[in-house]
Amino acid sequence: MTDYMKLGDEYILHTYNRYPIVLERGEGVRLYDDKGKEYLDFAAGIAVYALGYGNKDFNDALKAQIDKVMHTSNLYYNEPACLAAKEVCEASKMDRVFFTNSGTEAIEGAIKTARKYAYLKDGSTDHNIIAMEHSFHGRSMGALSVTGNAHYREAFEPGIGNVRFASFNDLKSVRELADRKTCAVIMETVQGEGGIYPSDETFIRGVRELCDDMGILLILDEIQCGMGRTGYMFAWEKYGVKPDIVTMAKALGNGVPVGAFAVTAEVADNSMAPGDHGTTYGGNPFACAAILEVLRQYRERDIAGHVRALTPVLEGALDELKDKYEFIKDRRGAGFMQALELDRPCAPVIAKAQENGLLIISAGANIIRMVPPLVIEEGDIRDMKERLDKALSES
Repeated sequence: MTDYMKLGDEYILHTYNRYPIVLERGEGVRLYDDKGKEYLDFAAGIAVYALGYGNKDFNDALKAQIDKVMHTSNLYYNEPACLAAKEVCEASKMDRVFFTNSGTEAIEGAIKTARKYAYLKDGSTDHNIIAMEHSFHGRSMGALSVTGNAHYREAFEPGIGNVRFASFNDLKSVRELADRKTCAVIMETVQGEGGIYPSDETFIRGVRELCDDMGILLILDEIQCGMGRTGYMFAWEKYGVKPDIVTMAKALGNGVPVGAFAVTAEVADNSMAPGDHGTTYGGNPFACAAILEVLRQYRERDIAGHVRALTPVLEGALDELKDKYEFIKDRRGAGFMQALELDRPCAPVIAKAQENGLLIISAGANIIRMVPPLVIEEGDIRDMKERLDKALSES
């Protein structure tokens, strides 16, 4: 383990402070390090490994595609991409999709699409975008520009410009910023990195109505909260709203680096044209074979329904811990996207949890974030509670 860590520290650019664990393999909802130690995984590669590790059908689908062809470029059609496009549009209730390699690329495409849509309406390039404080949309320059945390942006300014920040779940603040030059409102349906804050129903419905009244596009970032994590295929479905553009990634590929943004027919027909956007790897046969198998399993195993059924069990276990420890100030979330807010830094708890064989992550200095594989069972939740209880008592 020490040798691998030394190699990583010497040759990998130091943009992460990694935990002293070398993970080697996974099975179900558990990971194993190079010493054979088992970890119950309630992080899922940051909400990625929804179907768990060692999923035979998923692995077999990828192996079969490798034996056919992995890449051809977007200069040609390929069967998995065409089939996956249909499946993604049906799952998201949208009309057109563009495949990317990551979530941040999906955000970039969504921003460009919104600006092109506005440009075609009035021929100007001075449109503004309303984003949310404490939001997180990615690390590339466009995504960073609409991320509502100044600390992430300050060393890389200026960004793309004409971005205004409203307060999440404060409809008045959005209304005050909107004008005839606003081309889009972008927000996470459930804020992730900002602390696990679900949208209030009155807020998200009000934003949708405001966008409709003023001809503004609504972009919902469902990169982390989508794909069944809240008990719905996409979190916005619970609220009875529909975005004009939706971004997705993470669980869409179950470990294969994929992302996408999907749009309505109105947006598709009045925005991007050949030459406006592109990608070398996005939508290649290998990535789309992964998407197809993920969506097949979601549908046949009713993954979203499973999350809805077990959410009360997970919330109940976390609420019991909140009631037990006075330094836990809040428990909040939606589905299998939960947070425990402490009155102190959470790093010691995360470290102790790792010692006890439980992987959890943070969403801020004092917030424990839980985004487990969506296939966890009641026994896994009981196991998590026991290990976390021990970590809380020892930290």
